[in-house]
Amino acid sequence: MISIPAGVRVLVATQPVDFRRGADSLAALAKEALRQDPYSGVVLVFRAKRADRVKIVTWDGTGLVMLWKALDEGSFKWPPISEGVMRLSSSQLAALVEGLDWTRVHPPRTRRPTEIR
Repeated sequence: MISIPAGVRVLVATQPVDFRRGADSLAALAKEALRQDPYSGVVLVFRAKRADRVKIVTWDGTGLVMLWKALDEGSFKWPPISEGVMRLSSSQLAALVEGLDWTRVHPPRTRRPTEIR
């Protein structure tokens, strides 16, 4: 399992990409097509046409890091194919990479305090 700190922006490219692309090519795609800065620390998630593959690209301050995973059985739960990107929480990303249904992972909703105690 991967561990992404809470608060890190995680963006999923909802259009499938050519999985022959490497980290530099996916970073260029993020900058040109998705209008996202791949060197800002954002975690970029890409899917293949086959729903059983994922590539994750991020900048760690010293270089681009790419994680590639293909499930042996089944497929990842992906958002509907559309233009642009969608945002996930770090917990939802962890569930996605594990092959779980990330749509069932929701942070608890708490009301904003009305007064200081």
